[in-house]
Amino acid sequence: MTFTRRTLCLGLALAAASLAPVATLHAQEPWPAKPLKLVVPFPPGGGTDLVARAMGQKLAERLRQPVVIDNKPGAATIIGTDAVAKAPADGYTLLLSGSTSFSVNAALRAKLPYDPVKDLAPIAIVARTPLVLVVKADAPYQSVDALVAAAKAKPQSIRYASFGSGSGPHLAGELFALAAGAKLQEVPYRGSAQATLAVISGEIEMGIDTVAAVAPHIQSGKLRALGIVGASRSSLLPDVKTLAELKLPDATFDAWYGFAAPAGTPAPVLQRLSQEVRAVMADAALQKQLRTQGMEPVVIDAGTFRSQMEAEIARYLALAHRAGIAPQ
Repeated sequence: MTFTRRTLCLGLALAAASLAPVATLHAQEPWPAKPLKLVVPFPPGGGTDLVARAMGQKLAERLRQPVVIDNKPGAATIIGTDAVAKAPADGYTLLLSGSTSFSVNAALRAKLPYDPVKDLAPIAIVARTPLVLVVKADAPYQSVDALVAAAKAKPQSIRYASFGSGSGPHLAGELFALAAGAKLQEVPYRGSAQATLAVISGEIEMGIDTVAAVAPHIQSGKLRALGIVGASRSSLLPDVKTLAELKLPDATFDAWYGFAAPAGTPAPVLQRLSQEVRAVMADAALQKQLRTQGMEPVVIDAGTFRSQMEAEIARYLALAHRAGIAPQ
């Protein structure tokens, strides 16, 4: 019996020893060893999608692995963002989204299924883009003053597009209404492309979207830009004044795009991603491509990204209270 036990123990020891190199090899498997998925919580065609596809192509070249864009629109970016927050923290599922996912929703949603501060690992803010207030090219509103006058004359007659209650355009629209002393009506759409088409077709009167998304339609004569919602003018639309210049400084709202992973992603993977994102954003061709789309390429590191996210959540909570936006 003793011999049998000793033999069994010896056999187990030899088996464990033979498996040890395999386990060690698996543990040291270099990242990335398979394709990456980059989730965009908007339909194809909008500003966020443009940034993701431009970045994804460059990252794929550097990482030598495909970067697959996965569009998951809906619920003011919550569906796609939540999918990333709950994904395995292995560096193979990433998020590229606007500030709605990182700060606006956290300020305006009472029961958000994820906490952006706790459930997401910031990698970098990669672009800033001003929002612009637009109307149909042949609309009777030739200026912000004319639009405001029409809204005041008939409250809630001016409908504007949002990406859902509590989204960035919703907050921007309510801030504009508050600053102008007018009452507008929000109409939610699934994303930028749908919202833009609604303005072009005359289904609604006004849109607030990124310069990146609507500049082609402004330049083609389908839309008219009335004012830049951000703090500074757009290099793509240099003649369009900011709302602050038009005596509505309280309507200022800045938009940006952030790149993140699920919380708990290994530090070496996050460091590698940070390095590769920085290298990608230094690419002159990519910078030119983004500027052509009305964006400002930047690289804001993870620590500053997190601080900005936390500061904006506090600011938007206060602004929502002033604008009378109740948490959803």
